[in-house]
Amino acid sequence: MNSNFMPPPVPRPKLDEVNCPDHPNAQMIEDYRAGDMVCSACGKVVVERCVDVTSEWRSFADSGEDKSRVGEAENHLLTGSGLGTVAERTSHLSHRDTFDYSKQTMLRSQGSMDRNLSTGYREITAMADRINLQQTIITRAQTCYKQLVESGKYRGKNRAGIAASCILIACRQEGVSRTFKEIVAISNVEKTELGRTFKKVLKALESSVEIIKSGDFMARFCGNLELPHSVRKASEHIANQAYELNIVSNRSPVSVAAAAIYLASQASDTKKTREEISEISGVADITIKQSYKMMLPHAEALFPENFQFACAIKDLPPS
Repeated sequence: MNSNFMPPPVPRPKLDEVNCPDHPNAQMIEDYRAGDMVCSACGKVVVERCVDVTSEWRSFADSGEDKSRVGEAENHLLTGSGLGTVAERTSHLSHRDTFDYSKQTMLRSQGSMDRNLSTGYREITAMADRINLQQTIITRAQTCYKQLVESGKYRGKNRAGIAASCILIACRQEGVSRTFKEIVAISNVEKTELGRTFKKVLKALESSVEIIKSGDFMARFCGNLELPHSVRKASEHIANQAYELNIVSNRSPVSVAAAAIYLASQASDTKKTREEISEISGVADITIKQSYKMMLPHAEALFPENFQFACAIKDLPPS
């Protein structure tokens, strides 16, 4: 008799075909912790140590969707959609060296364009997180960055300046305007450098953005200053009238917005100082003062007709 003879394995029934021999119509309950199939009628363990072939992630969705853990989601912002697998022999390396080697191998496996994109995306995300920008703005900025890299029209070495410019463009396109000073603060890029890079990026993308207006900042500035709705509406009216009457034609929109808020608040019950407005808007105190002094002589024509004055125009502070 052959001593190496092995009896053939006993075929195991498929899980969807398992029935209790005593209660063939009873529903089977799967004990995921123990790996057993149990009869719901008598509690008899019909199958032991059955293998769970579903994905290792549990799904808590109402739809019962079977989530699958097979790597990262496809990333359309990368040229290869972020898909790919690299396997190399590392048995001669220690555990720590294996990790470092695998990391370097993964980086080498990426094309130079994808490496450039990944670095730029991380920089954009880090900057945007500092001022709590929405994900839609981050994605739009990353899309602008990808178009710029793929076009090859502007290959500047200042990646931070390019990333900051893409954020600035995305903010304006999404209708969430940010000032140059705010973007400078999160990017550590000089204002003059950001201005040059911004223009070059717009030209390379063959894109345009709407010109910012004082009203684009009113809601955010007044909200942060906790000013009532009536003061915000008055501030918007004052800024618009100041432009129409050609009073502040040589002033930036954010400076006009800050001065209009100061003027409206001083005429209301909720007064704010130039220092408070300067801290929120990023406009220098002296700049607010200068713009305010330009508006004050025309205050009667600037305020809306239905504004409830808590302080008469003649009693407003001179500066």
